[in-house]
Amino acid sequence: MLDSLALLLEKTFLLAHFNFFTTPSPKQEKCTKRREESTYFQRGDLLEVPRTLFTHFGIYLGDNKVAHLMPDILPVLTSNASQIQKVVTNTRLLLGVIYKNALIRVDTVEDFAYGSPVLLNTMDTILRKQPLAAEEVAGRAEKLIGHIPYSLLWNNCEHFVTYCRYGTAVSLQTDKFCESLKSVIRDQRSVLLTTVVGMLSMFFLGIAPSTALPTFIIPFILWMAG
Repeated sequence: MLDSLALLLEKTFLLAHFNFFTTPSPKQEKCTKRREESTYFQRGDLLEVPRTLFTHFGIYLGDNKVAHLMPDILPVLTSNASQIQKVVTNTRLLLGVIYKNALIRVDTVEDFAYGSPVLLNTMDTILRKQPLAAEEVAGRAEKLIGHIPYSLLWNNCEHFVTYCRYGTAVSLQTDKFCESLKSVIRDQRSVLLTTVVGMLSMFFLGIAPSTALPTFIIPFILWMAG
């Protein structure tokens, strides 16, 4: 059941090409290169891993270790620390997002990067903010290690690192998503589209509160919000 749900969500979020469902067997050459890169990182640095649809963030703690906020369903299902500490697969991540459960955990740079290139402190330029002292940044991250409620919009990995490094939790990815959502709401074609979908649902599923109410309420809300 969980596998079927995770597969459906994977298709929905267009993440199939990330190959998260199988824990990657690290190649020695990549691991060696990543360890060499980690020697340039300083304690308190903000590490950034670009993905196709999102960017993942973490705080470098030193000794090739990164603290990062990761949605994960497994801590809800088991208390086995060795199982939980394994690399979070896509199944665990997506179900963690739905259940709104996350961990601020410590992983190696290799596991954190998940095969992607690591960018260093790019948020300093984007946000135009002076970072806190490196030791304070790392100390904030270490104090927060453990279980934490997760919210895709209000408490994600970007909120975590910006709080640690700059003292204020912000998420540019969330802001961009909200702006896109507002654009959809402002587009009056959304009202027409939801009305058509609602009418079709009543035609094929029959007139009932579960079909009639959304048919009128959703377009009305979009109309008033636009």
